Amino acid sequence: MSRQFSGLDNGEPIRTSLNFKVPHKPGALEDVLRIFWKHDLNLTRIESRPSKFDSSKFEFFIDFEGHPEDPSVVKVLTNLEATCQDIQVSDPKAVPWFPRHIRDLDSFSQKTLDAGEELESDHPGFSDTVYRTRRENIVKNASTYKYGMEIPRVDYNEDEIRTWGAVYRKLKGLFADYACTEYNQILPLLEHNCGYGEDNIPQLEDVSRFLQSCTGFQLRPVSGLLSARDFLNALAFRTFFSTQYIRHHSRPLYTPEPDVIHELMGHAPLLANPDFAELSQQYGLASLGASDRDIERLATCYWFTIEFGLCKENGDVKAFGAGLLSSFGEMEYACCPEKSNEPVPPTYLPWDPAVAAETAYPITTYQPTYFVAESLKDAGDKLKMFSEEHIVRPFHVSYLPMSQTIHCDRSVKRTSYPVE
Repeated sequence: MSRQFSGLDNGEPIRTSLNFKVPHKPGALEDVLRIFWKHDLNLTRIESRPSKFDSSKFEFFIDFEGHPEDPSVVKVLTNLEATCQDIQVSDPKAVPWFPRHIRDLDSFSQKTLDAGEELESDHPGFSDTVYRTRRENIVKNASTYKYGMEIPRVDYNEDEIRTWGAVYRKLKGLFADYACTEYNQILPLLEHNCGYGEDNIPQLEDVSRFLQSCTGFQLRPVSGLLSARDFLNALAFRTFFSTQYIRHHSRPLYTPEPDVIHELMGHAPLLANPDFAELSQQYGLASLGASDRDIERLATCYWFTIEFGLCKENGDVKAFGAGLLSSFGEMEYACCPEKSNEPVPPTYLPWDPAVAAETAYPITTYQPTYFVAESLKDAGDKLKMFSEEHIVRPFHVSYLPMSQTIHCDRSVKRTSYPVE
């Protein structure tokens, strides 16, 4: 029997990975499992396959809770030698780092790709020093936020409220015709419970509490753009990173970046819907420990659903993507192109994550292609199937809502560098 040990990430449950061969006969596996039962060791994963080189043997791959040098584990390994062959204790699988507890998301706040106060030269507020100072102050609130704190409240000024109101009135006039039924059911609840309205910008804390009571989702302030990996990872914990600053008042119907209007009008409402919440969390769970290439594919699928997704309703297409629900022009173009001034209508494809993952998209113009799901549940079911079949990882994960932690079924070593 060969044993190879290596360090594990601090704070993670210790698991041991083991593989061995047993005779291909009735009761062989039962004899093995009885040894683990006798020593009170909990199995977290078990796989089997015929031996490649000996048809009279089966190979088993097992992960269980315990350190290889624990006395009970040593006894198990000794007992297994009587019934098994070629016993090996394997090193943990190296995977890209991912959060295991919701508190780990605190580290993401210091890893934004750009700070919210930094503006490009073509931004409407680039030359407005008052606006830039205002954004800097709002961003500071987000940068100091930690898990468990109340989200800092923003005292929005008159210009900001007028900007919100102009967009709110314009969008609300289109929702009945173009937004999905689930969105139209939730918006009145947000108006009643969270202060949504044309004369008031809701506070993230109030919206977050409402979402938690509906689906367990919560909002968390962020100071700028996160990497695709970090943003998706957070969704595994039913946590959505949201900005609090608002677009420049000179162009209320335009923004070159996500702002509080996009977050609260586009994203937040449907996070109160169970099917949409499940779809969002599926993206997060699939991203944990995934390769850079798979993160790119998941982010592309996210774009075509959570940002620009459509679904069928009574022979029509309705918007459920936040990029559509927060943009009156593209919402109309996507759902009823004949009413739009655009010369070329979009292409509609049935929602297929495998196709969407390889589809290019623009970020500064209306989308030329939209994917249409049968329903929000259909969108989630197909994404889950895609993740299980196409996102290759040496382990499986699940979310434990009571402890807000990620359960991993085998021994892994989280690295801070890309894994080949």
